[in-house]
Amino acid sequence: MYGNFKYGFGIVISLLCFNVFSQKELSNTVLEGSTFLPIESASVYVKNTTIGTVTNADGKFLLTVPNAYANDTLIVSSIGFKSYKVPVSDFDASFEIYLDEDVASLDEVLLIAETRPKTGNDIVLRAIEDFGKNLPDSSYLQKGFLRHKERNKKEFKWLIESAITLYDSTFESNPSAHLKLHVDQVRKSYDLRDVDSLLAYTAYLKSKTKNAPLTKNNLRRDTIKTASLVEAIKWNDKRINGLETLFQGKLNMVRNAGNPGALLGENVLSTHQFTLDTVLLENDKKVYKIKISEGTSYINLETPGIFNDGYHPRGWMYIDWDTYAIKKIEYQLVAASRAQRSRSKTLYDTDVNHKLVLTYKAYKDNMYLNYVYYETPKLVNVGVVKDDPKTEIDESVANKDERFYYTVQEILFTEIITNQDVVSETLKGPWDADLFSPKPYNKEFWTNYNTLLESKEEEKLIQDLTKRYALFKE
Repeated sequence: MYGNFKYGFGIVISLLCFNVFSQKELSNTVLEGSTFLPIESASVYVKNTTIGTVTNADGKFLLTVPNAYANDTLIVSSIGFKSYKVPVSDFDASFEIYLDEDVASLDEVLLIAETRPKTGNDIVLRAIEDFGKNLPDSSYLQKGFLRHKERNKKEFKWLIESAITLYDSTFESNPSAHLKLHVDQVRKSYDLRDVDSLLAYTAYLKSKTKNAPLTKNNLRRDTIKTASLVEAIKWNDKRINGLETLFQGKLNMVRNAGNPGALLGENVLSTHQFTLDTVLLENDKKVYKIKISEGTSYINLETPGIFNDGYHPRGWMYIDWDTYAIKKIEYQLVAASRAQRSRSKTLYDTDVNHKLVLTYKAYKDNMYLNYVYYETPKLVNVGVVKDDPKTEIDESVANKDERFYYTVQEILFTEIITNQDVVSETLKGPWDADLFSPKPYNKEFWTNYNTLLESKEEEKLIQDLTKRYALFKE
């Protein structure tokens, strides 16, 4: 039966690709009406469907819409701005899209109803209490596009673009056992990182061998086989930026709120404080804007083998006025303890160890994850003099522009599947969440697949990386 499902699905895809006129490409730039500045991460979607995308750092977007939705409404929205709405068939890219600010009066809002929570802490606790109501109550699949970038301050060193599938059995289930991920296709995969990360190799040795003798002899670059370093780097990639780490761990804050020690768990107010900043509007509906700051305790992500303790949170949370559903989280973990500040400055040259953006979209009365942005620094020691036998970094010879790496993962979910027959059949297939294994390129698959549009800077860096990779392969 699963084979028949895949065969039928393949026929549908082939028919769609055969007729080039069955799709319409919508492309434009979204700007603030008062400042003319680009609006990043604005939502662009077809009303009452799962078809959509987000704007890039330049405010630009590209969205492919099947002609079957020509009479439906395209909506461009961003919290705090009036939305732009137009029938898909009437979309005109000749003029840029301008969104004007739209803010409710906080004083009026606070006077409305005595029974409503009025403090930021109370509003967030109410939102957490209502997770079970607002999040999906039956199993589902989501299809999406992932862009994985690793770079230093000068250039891209690594790029992967993939199509992925996520399965989840509901918010009430344990994500480690009931949330699965599969890498369906790979569009680009360029890896030109320098293979000299002794820091990753040291961590690798510690994880594989208890009480490993880390002496001068086994930590010298000229005594270590390149294959061993590559193995250590692959191991470090998976534990830091593996899809299971991102989705099944604490940083998937809303989905994993029911787990012990969760960031939004029962002890949330010991590590976080929430302050009501104002009330904004989106699509004529009120949205709480709440500031996130530190509580009395440090945050610990409890990552195996990594000192991921000693953080304070910073950021913003946006919560629907009517349903208390979380619409967006902008979140940072900043080194706060003395030990973490020292470690972060030495290894990463930054106090911000984790940047996270999560946005949600409403579909069939539930809130589904729509967009993920995750940024974190990586342990490398590129730029140190190669014949230096010391295991510690000599700051006098380190090139900071080359040495300090960071990784960005962006995920845009473009399709939600709630049909239980399709979910059950897909679940029987193989599930492989390894983002870093090369896969053959399928040009036909990507013909009409919605992806994230690169910014001008990213486009140039990707072109540079592509050229350097071509020379490397020669």
